Amino acid sequence: MKEFIPNPLPLKIDIETKAILKKTISANRALAKFNGVAKIIPNQAILINSLILQEAKDSSEIENIITTHDELYQSSIDLENVSHATKEVQSYSRALLKGFELVKEHSLLLTRHIVDIQIELEGNNAGIRKQIGTVLKNQATGEVIHTPPQSETTIRELLKNIEQYINTPDEVDPLIKMTVIHYQFESIHPFYDGNGRTGRIINILYLVLNDLLDLPILYLSSYIIKTKNDYYRLLQEVRTKENWEEWILYMLEGIEQTALRQTKLINDIKELMDSTKQQLKLKLPKIYSKDLLEILFMHPYTKISMLEDNLGLHRETASKHLNAIAKTSILKPVKLGRHKFFVNVKLFELLQKVML
Repeated sequence: MKEFIPNPLPLKIDIETKAILKKTISANRALAKFNGVAKIIPNQAILINSLILQEAKDSSEIENIITTHDELYQSSIDLENVSHATKEVQSYSRALLKGFELVKEHSLLLTRHIVDIQIELEGNNAGIRKQIGTVLKNQATGEVIHTPPQSETTIRELLKNIEQYINTPDEVDPLIKMTVIHYQFESIHPFYDGNGRTGRIINILYLVLNDLLDLPILYLSSYIIKTKNDYYRLLQEVRTKENWEEWILYMLEGIEQTALRQTKLINDIKELMDSTKQQLKLKLPKIYSKDLLEILFMHPYTKISMLEDNLGLHRETASKHLNAIAKTSILKPVKLGRHKFFVNVKLFELLQKVML
């Protein structure tokens, strides 16, 4: 199959159809509500820690990197002997946070930042493709469905063009531009590995860059998993038929659905925090504090050192506090190897339900 070189951006055709503009309004409304609701959680790290793990798992699952919820949570608190798949999911989480830091620091998303994100994701310095021969195949049939640009020079020129498009404001709604950027990046396929996951990170960072998200916590990967056939079909139809309208509507629907679903999740987390606060104040008033409550929601698994480091408690006191909370059934003590942890049972169940 002859290599496919996407047209440079901006597009020369009008993609803001009546249907797209109508869908953009509802997607923006849902996204704005989600971004506002995120502020009701007092400690931003609670949402970042919880939701990044969800996105990391789902985004990696699209690439057939499968891990369990339990192992994923355990690995994020430095447990040894986790699977290769779980390590890959953790790499995604680190890459997303690295990208978020770069965008906040520079107020730009540059090609070199995208390369840095992919390096963090893949754990190697292979960088932009230099050798020809890359093709994308149907995993079931082996049929070649897309041959991206082969020349390193062409790839770098297209990345320079996409960098300018990302960082140059214009009159096109940012949500529409995000869908165009995602198509363009996936069609360029600039790396040997990790293009899909890098592209999904770029989606989030672009929304942050345009002040549509304060935190990197809107994750489309769950939507893509559930509609995987449509995702790949529509990507290809833009290449073969210039079917922009259906592709953009598909992505806008994903933004809207995801924003609504995660708005509910945040409200559920806040409700659970409030009920846990009342339980602690009623049953353990002498040890309750706002900081302690936040630690219990920072991660589904709490370890004694978290209380030592964040509350300045001696290890024995921290252990007594967690064991006392466990007696109320808020936490469940578990032994993992040489380590003892305390699982926030209802938070774990809430996040697990969302991640299914």
